[in-house]
Amino acid sequence: MKKLLSLVFGLALLVAFSTPATAAIKFSGDAQVRPRVEMTKSGESGEWKEELYWLYRLRLRLAADLGSGYFAKALLASESAGWFATISDGRGTVDLNGKTYNLFPDNLSDHFGVNQVYFGRMMQDSHYILGIMPVNSFNNPVFDLAVYPTSAVGIPYLLINNDRIFGLNYGRKVGPGELSATLCVLGDAQWDSTDDSFLRDEYAVHLMYKTNIGDVIIDPQLLAAVTRTQNVDIGAPEEYGHAPFTFGTNVIIPAGDTKFTLSGFYTNDGIGLVDDENGVDYSAYIVRAKAEHGPVRAWVSYNAADVKSPMSDDYENFYVWAQYTLKVYESSMGKFTLTPTVRYRDRDMNGSDKDTRWRTEVWANISF
Repeated sequence: MKKLLSLVFGLALLVAFSTPATAAIKFSGDAQVRPRVEMTKSGESGEWKEELYWLYRLRLRLAADLGSGYFAKALLASESAGWFATISDGRGTVDLNGKTYNLFPDNLSDHFGVNQVYFGRMMQDSHYILGIMPVNSFNNPVFDLAVYPTSAVGIPYLLINNDRIFGLNYGRKVGPGELSATLCVLGDAQWDSTDDSFLRDEYAVHLMYKTNIGDVIIDPQLLAAVTRTQNVDIGAPEEYGHAPFTFGTNVIIPAGDTKFTLSGFYTNDGIGLVDDENGVDYSAYIVRAKAEHGPVRAWVSYNAADVKSPMSDDYENFYVWAQYTLKVYESSMGKFTLTPTVRYRDRDMNGSDKDTRWRTEVWANISF
């Protein structure tokens, strides 16, 4: 019933925004089947374990154009990791930094609903958007590092958080570029039952200025918690609040038919927004180099974290992603592609606790 109400709400919202009848509504989406061979090894002398499993997903997009720049959009998809389900129930959860996350259910229908819904207005020199909106974390690791500082490689924010945030975004042309500001509502935490102010909830601010220097694009940005939050995962118990300060930039460099993207971000939390007995102190960074040339995409990323309190741990993560997209069919109605993909991750904790993972996949994707 909850799932059906969620779907009805999303559709009703778009229909409401589509009045009068002259408003344009566009439907699109994609479906994917992804066979995966995963090989894992724990420790230097551990044995390799292999597993073959099948993932699949369906995403439906709705967009309403009201005219004069007003719009509404929604994404209907599963609430599972990466919007995927699997034919096996053996991949339902994953343990990360002492927490258990739900991953792939054994069907899409139980978790299918309104995954994103947002609306706003695009104007000549400015825009505003509000709702549950995408954050483009596949191409921008700032949310990966802010939320998962000890395991920021491998696009965790997209996979676990479905690449979305609830908030209010405003952007405006400033000088040669665009300044964008987003008030992010992270949650409704009950930190102090005696505190009736709205500041006991969880908020962050994301600022980004995107501009060109010749043919090079840069987007220096800041993602800062303005209240403490439980939405940061360093493996600490729930009572440990966090208030991270994350900053950095992506640099996009065109070189003929090839596009290079260099990313570097740093995060820190030790500014004392929580009480002494539940203090948190850590720092982390991520660097990534990506190259895209026609159907080929590859990147290498490295993430390191130093957690001083409440634990005392050091983390290192090395990650490689490589894929080639083969276009099988394309028309004005959509396209069908096959994308062989290889992903490698090497993780080290305190120089001794090490695990390695290989994933080899073929993405069979149809978009319409």
